[in-house]
Amino acid sequence: MEFCREFVQELEQIVGPAYVHTDPVDLQCYAFDATFEEWRPDVVVRPATTDEVARVLRLCNEARVPVIPRGMGSGLAGGTVPSPNGGLVLSLTRMNRIQEIDEVNMTVTVEAGVITADLQAEVERRGLFYPPDPSSIKHSTIGGNIACNAGGPRCLKYGVTKDYVMGVKAVLADGRVFSAGGKPIKYVTGYDLPALLTGSEGTLAVVTEALLRLTVKPTVARTAAVAFHDLDLASQAVNKVLWAGFVPATLELMDDTTIHTVEEYLHIGLPLDAAAMLIVESDGRDERVVDDEMQGMVEIFRAAGAADVRVAKDEKERDALWRGRRSVSPSLARRRPHKLGEDISLPRSAIPEAIRRIKGVAAKYGLPIAIFGHAGDGNLHPNILFDRRDAEEWARVQQAMAEIFAIALELGGTLTGEHGVGIMKRPFVSQALDPTAVEAMWRIKRALDPHNILNPGKVFPAEVTG
Repeated sequence: MEFCREFVQELEQIVGPAYVHTDPVDLQCYAFDATFEEWRPDVVVRPATTDEVARVLRLCNEARVPVIPRGMGSGLAGGTVPSPNGGLVLSLTRMNRIQEIDEVNMTVTVEAGVITADLQAEVERRGLFYPPDPSSIKHSTIGGNIACNAGGPRCLKYGVTKDYVMGVKAVLADGRVFSAGGKPIKYVTGYDLPALLTGSEGTLAVVTEALLRLTVKPTVARTAAVAFHDLDLASQAVNKVLWAGFVPATLELMDDTTIHTVEEYLHIGLPLDAAAMLIVESDGRDERVVDDEMQGMVEIFRAAGAADVRVAKDEKERDALWRGRRSVSPSLARRRPHKLGEDISLPRSAIPEAIRRIKGVAAKYGLPIAIFGHAGDGNLHPNILFDRRDAEEWARVQQAMAEIFAIALELGGTLTGEHGVGIMKRPFVSQALDPTAVEAMWRIKRALDPHNILNPGKVFPAEVTG
């Protein structure tokens, strides 16, 4: 798609010439996300206000120009990568203000470009807490978290992004602005539009502001690493902990491939003879209660056949354990040039069978696959390691990916728990969703974006044209 100079000048009048980019070098910076998908946009616009977003969308809607909303580009499904037809990338990173922290009602109002870790640090200075903690926490934005309904290790106890979105300000494809939701805890007047937009991957409207629920910051945390020589025992232990009534802040799983990769990278003493390792954390505001909860879980793990249980004795050891978990992605990058990081979501009971089958896929196609994720809620992250420059190997990766998705669906799971569909999982959506449900989604899409300019080519199956 080629833009005439007059169109670019109109964009410059809206946001200022310094915030409209057409130079090929600048455009290349917005051609990719955290995947290996890559298509260069025709123009990048960086608005600073909701009004500017509305004016840009109004102009694009009239000209039928595709608009790709974007935060920091940390997505793992190609959700902010332009289509082969190009279009306009709408970067919201300048909209990075925390507008209000309401300590009485325990809410915070933020613009879409606020970095998640920055928001957390600011509210924690006041004794408050925003729990969602995706691995990209230090550079992903609240708008991007809302677009994909991001989760993270703490979601077992605290929930995911959708559980904290109380209200939004958003712009429709034609430039109309609306607000939905509010500070009342009980708010059921009309349809739940904030929930509809959460997880919609920028295909229905552009969220520019969000009203988020906060809770009280926990002041005590205890963390343990639990090694098992048998994967089934590790999975059974997870269910035994939950059946005992414990709700740990986190309950993470790393398989043997992941353990070896991280240990080679960090040298922090991870158990190389383990088939699986759990990282479990208890938190709260009463030290005795937190200690009792951790002790109770440790007893269950030992009775369930754990080979080793190591409770961090101080903050340094605790940080080392979490550094290991959060270093999984960079450690994998040391093994192969590329990785395909998926996030299938399963019933907890299906985790052992899913891992066994995925390891079978790895052997079948001769590809290393590291498996880790959130054992407490069944969200696994199989990461296929490969070199995309090798066409034959890339073909095997695509076959392996399709089989992994088929395994998830056969075991009662789904394609994604927190990364979104984007480009990469779009071909498989028709296998995961009821056709009537897909048509209902398309009806919503048509109603809000009749010309299909908002993030086209994402989420919906390719064979459905709308």
